[in-house]
Amino acid sequence: MDLFTIQQYKGHIEGLKVLIVGDIMHSRVAKSNIYGLSKLGAEIIVSGPPTLIPEEVKNYAQVEYDLDKAIKKADVVNVLRLQLERQEAGLITSLEEYHRFYGLTKERMTKAKEDLLVLHPGPMNRGVEIDEEVAYCDKSAIQEQVSNGVAVRMAIYYTLMGGREE
Repeated sequence: MDLFTIQQYKGHIEGLKVLIVGDIMHSRVAKSNIYGLSKLGAEIIVSGPPTLIPEEVKNYAQVEYDLDKAIKKADVVNVLRLQLERQEAGLITSLEEYHRFYGLTKERMTKAKEDLLVLHPGPMNRGVEIDEEVAYCDKSAIQEQVSNGVAVRMAIYYTLMGGREE
């Protein structure tokens, strides 16, 4: 769904710098995006607290702990949901601190490229990993990303159930 949306908005994937922000350790989205985007020729940058970025990610992506530096390079940013149910182990200090360093805010967006594409696979923790005004700004394709997810899943299910191309 994410790759389809990037292709739809950017017209290509090869050569893009795609920034994935957040809980890389617990995210299936991060793993599949890193794999898929790399195969299609994108450069992957991950950003998040060191406690949420597994060491092996460095084999597949550039790691930049400073989100303000990372966002300047990005053509696309995919903000991951902070999985609050997994934070009992104390991997982050507080939600407020997480938001301050890794939240996609209106202020942080001023440092981004003019044509940055903003994605979020959902569900969103508004005010934690992304501000409401950023989620619905003109750079955001989150609504389309969700719609694309439904269409892509339907196409996959149809094909798996023996559907034929007419």
